[in-house]
Amino acid sequence: MSPKFNGVKSYFAACIAIAITGTLIAADFFTLELAPLVIGVLWVMLLAAITAMIVQITHAEKALAKHMAQFAANKERLANEIKYRLWAEKTSSENKSRLQIVDENFPVMLAYFNTEQQCRYHNRAYRLWFGLKAEQIDNHFLGEFLNEHFQYEIKNSIESVLAGELVQGQRTQKLANGATCLITEQFVPHFDPKGKVTGFYTLYTPRILKESERIKIASTFTRFDPSGAQNDREAERRLDNKHSSPPPIDSAARIIQAIEQNKFYLHYQSIVPVRPDISPPPYYEILVRMSEEENNLLPPGVFLSIAEKYKLMPRLDRWVVNHLTLWLSKQKTKSDAMLCINIARDTLDDAEFIDFVKKQLHDLNIPAQALCFEIEESDAKTNVPDTAIFAQKMREMGCKVSLSGFNHDRSSFNLLKNIKIDFVKIDGNLICNILHDASDFTKVSEINRIAHLMKIQTIAEFVESHEVIEKLREIKIDFAQGYGIAPPCSLKELE
Repeated sequence: MSPKFNGVKSYFAACIAIAITGTLIAADFFTLELAPLVIGVLWVMLLAAITAMIVQITHAEKALAKHMAQFAANKERLANEIKYRLWAEKTSSENKSRLQIVDENFPVMLAYFNTEQQCRYHNRAYRLWFGLKAEQIDNHFLGEFLNEHFQYEIKNSIESVLAGELVQGQRTQKLANGATCLITEQFVPHFDPKGKVTGFYTLYTPRILKESERIKIASTFTRFDPSGAQNDREAERRLDNKHSSPPPIDSAARIIQAIEQNKFYLHYQSIVPVRPDISPPPYYEILVRMSEEENNLLPPGVFLSIAEKYKLMPRLDRWVVNHLTLWLSKQKTKSDAMLCINIARDTLDDAEFIDFVKKQLHDLNIPAQALCFEIEESDAKTNVPDTAIFAQKMREMGCKVSLSGFNHDRSSFNLLKNIKIDFVKIDGNLICNILHDASDFTKVSEINRIAHLMKIQTIAEFVESHEVIEKLREIKIDFAQGYGIAPPCSLKELE
């Protein structure tokens, strides 16, 4: 069908209707004697033309509504993109000075690579050690600025870190002044929120050895030589794997070992009231960290995804509850505090976990209202029935229940109809933009209004400044949490 015809076909039915109407009017006005059959045919054609016009108008309205919906969706998507870009630019600007301090003064050689081994960041110590300029490293692949021998030495480490493992090792290097330097190397995977490896960090920490240490480790460590000048393979031997005590971080055995040997540590972050008319007891969220060698603490992204992979989160959640209730039993002066524990998805459908909590509270004489169990909204959506049962039984026991990561959409509000909770923790992505985005401020206000109608208290997370707190106070948010209020601290500090 030609484009020319497509342009006039929408008017075709209207033209026919006008022509027939004109004919009928003319026949009546000039008293033309037309056969009844002709008049009947003309009326049928007129009705058909009018019906065709109605159908065309209906289709046009539907098409217009569809285009308007697409336009609105594109407008919202564009507004979100602009919003997140402005937020990213603001965050980048605020962190630029801090990053400059790390880049210039951090003594560890630090670099970040994506999964294709392309360098996306490196600090000053890293490029000075390798004797390269920034433009020789930035956005270049490892194979473009490291010699083949050194690439061969770290090949297995890169394969392991891209598989999600935390790789650690040590090497030695002879310096020009005759001193021996011990290099501790680490390859740390970077996970996205779903547990997928999106890149990795390399960290090299140098330390000059004392004379007594040189002889002791001379035959134990591999020589560190990024330049390739020292290429004596007999003098270069890797650490004997038989002497490496802990299993790799990506193994279930490592997580189980850490649980059994109490290698996890608890931190807390304060949740404070925003409204001046409420004065609740102290409220803290409990955070878990895993220790490694030399008393360093691993961030949760490194080990939580591994624990989830091997279905070990219910066991870890039990460790947290056990450790925390024991701590509470020794802190009589803190008996009025409420501690919020994050619960994993697999724990929600663990029928024995609720009985375990009940027994701990009874045996240690801990008031149930001292514990609040926090459930991630995305976990609740994947298993609404078990989540509803979990929340109901915990509240019947006397514990509180919180829903975190709460967003402004229909599925989120539907959860409030099916799951009885005490607190709603509003998604931090909304909170961080309420100063600059009127729509996000409106969404936060609407969440707060509906929650209060349902007798649910609200918590704003990711609060980074006093200005945000003042904005939250305007709409009478109940509580706030974030680095602008208090950073996480070791649980020991509450003692």
